[in-house]
Amino acid sequence: MSRKGITLFIVVATAAILALTIFAVYWQSGSKQSGIGPASLRGSPAQSFTVPRLDGGAGSLNDFRGRLVVLNLWASWCPPCRAELPDLQRLYERYRSRRVVVIAVNEGESAERARAFARALRVKFPIFLDQNQSYGRVYAALGLPTTVIINRVGTVVQGFDGALTFDQMKAAVTPLL
Repeated sequence: MSRKGITLFIVVATAAILALTIFAVYWQSGSKQSGIGPASLRGSPAQSFTVPRLDGGAGSLNDFRGRLVVLNLWASWCPPCRAELPDLQRLYERYRSRRVVVIAVNEGESAERARAFARALRVKFPIFLDQNQSYGRVYAALGLPTTVIINRVGTVVQGFDGALTFDQMKAAVTPLL
């Protein structure tokens, strides 16, 4: 390889490493601290769509007005979603008597697949089936899972990309009780 070729290779490799580093830093911090993704919706009115519920019938976010809502977007093929759902169930059990509801919105999967997944993880909170992924688009999901906290009057308070721990969920919900 010529000297010019080696120099070009080094420049391209350095640029690629820099780009990957920037992406990795962004991905690690997610939108938790940035102005994009679900965090960018803070202070906006929560949008609602009527979609099928896993337990039958139809449901929408508007059905839960007057409650603090933890809206979680997920899919069964998503390993972080699988890890996070038990903590969401724990949050639901701890705070449901205080008018906190967890709503899990399955993004784009069949009812059968979502049902099997929820049954395996013993999920008891409401599950919506969003075949068109409307909630994911409106709530600026950059990936799954995505969690959005909506206050009792229907305003987005916080948004998170990526899995949350129980302690992170509790820290997001407790000040709003």
